[in-house]
Amino acid sequence: MTQRSFRRASGDERSQALIKATLASIAEGGLQNATVRDIAQRAGVTAGLIRHYFPSKEALIQAAYRALMQDLTDNVMAALSDVPSLSAGQRLQRFIEANFQAAVLDSQMLSLWAAFISVVPSDPAMKAIHQEHYLAFRDSLEQLLTAFFQAQGKAIKASETEQAAIAINAIIDGLWIEGCLAQHLLSAERLAALAVQSTEAILGMRLQANHEANC
Repeated sequence: MTQRSFRRASGDERSQALIKATLASIAEGGLQNATVRDIAQRAGVTAGLIRHYFPSKEALIQAAYRALMQDLTDNVMAALSDVPSLSAGQRLQRFIEANFQAAVLDSQMLSLWAAFISVVPSDPAMKAIHQEHYLAFRDSLEQLLTAFFQAQGKAIKASETEQAAIAINAIIDGLWIEGCLAQHLLSAERLAALAVQSTEAILGMRLQANHEANC
């Protein structure tokens, strides 16, 4: 009889498992029902072990929020990682469209986001996490916009790029919420097209020339 080997989970693996269990608990019952006991049961550990990795429930909730936001950002940025040869306009369009892929346009993601965002105004730590990821996402968008304007030979102030990024980000957020709530009414393709069209209206320029769009 072959004896099955046993491997103890590393600290990072255990932390990630606890964060995953926390997100599952919040998605199912909201923040108020995400108790240490429920999280421990989902992760298959004792409540005492949770305290070994996170000093408090609040710290675990914060880690879960940070993980959710990072996951959303990573899914979007991954759309640009394997296509370095795209034009500036194509990269900007791909970035916008990536916000409506299946991994991002997800009703559970929306439920989690809504649960966390409800405490952001009153919780300084959660507000800091929100600001960190919002600014990082907007910075990525501003870099893509700057490259696009340069490719078009258009000189534009940094403040104007920032304003455009704020407006485009708001459009993406709004359409993402609508899409998560009404997936049976609004397809991902339609939402992405609306986001691109709205971006072009804000910029007053097409993101791709006709020959690029047909490539």
